[in-house]
Amino acid sequence: MSFKKIIDKIKEITKVYIIISSISFTIFIILSFTSLPFWMYYYLGESPQKLSEKPDYIVVLGGGGMPSETGLMRTYFASKISLKYPKAKLIIALPGDTSDINSSLYLMKKELISRGVDASLIIFESKGTNTRAQALNVKNMIYPTNNIFLITSPEHLYRAVKSFIKVGLVNTTGNATFEKAIEAKLSFNDGELGGNEIIPGLGNNTQLRYQFWYHMKLQIIVYREYMAIAYYKVKSWI
Repeated sequence: MSFKKIIDKIKEITKVYIIISSISFTIFIILSFTSLPFWMYYYLGESPQKLSEKPDYIVVLGGGGMPSETGLMRTYFASKISLKYPKAKLIIALPGDTSDINSSLYLMKKELISRGVDASLIIFESKGTNTRAQALNVKNMIYPTNNIFLITSPEHLYRAVKSFIKVGLVNTTGNATFEKAIEAKLSFNDGELGGNEIIPGLGNNTQLRYQFWYHMKLQIIVYREYMAIAYYKVKSWI
């Protein structure tokens, strides 16, 4: 192939890439003005199945370190579920050093205890570095006990439950750590606050000030999780 043909081919591929990217970005922006990203996120946070019996084990799937948004949210919800089912053991599934009392594992344990969880109920799964490995390790720890209640982030719940079911823990359900919106209205009168009056006021436009950006963020989270679900399906992990 001549050099000119190579250049022409590169130009053709670049043109197609720019067109596809422009269309994708336009769709991304348009969807940010709708509620669809929220519902995509919400349905990932719905467990594929429910339990008819009380759980024998509550498994908190580790997110970030401690303190972190995911770590604190998951321990908060785990404590609520543990107090609801006080006989269930609670497994913290987070890779870390069990000999280090300052590790995120122990900080999560301390947070759970501070919220009323019995320390004798808490055990660690500290080896798994992804959801598949955590599911396999938890199975090795507790099998054939088979009533599991997972605690994890909303976008991760569907894949987590499916992963545990796939390894043989078929009676698995879960609870997503959905945030709760504040009750106060966030609108305000720009004129009452002074400043440059030439700039249009956005005080009453909470859609543009908050929801638009939040829905952009949700799309990134959801699309990333869709890719992870696709990978797990191809690997036959779910």
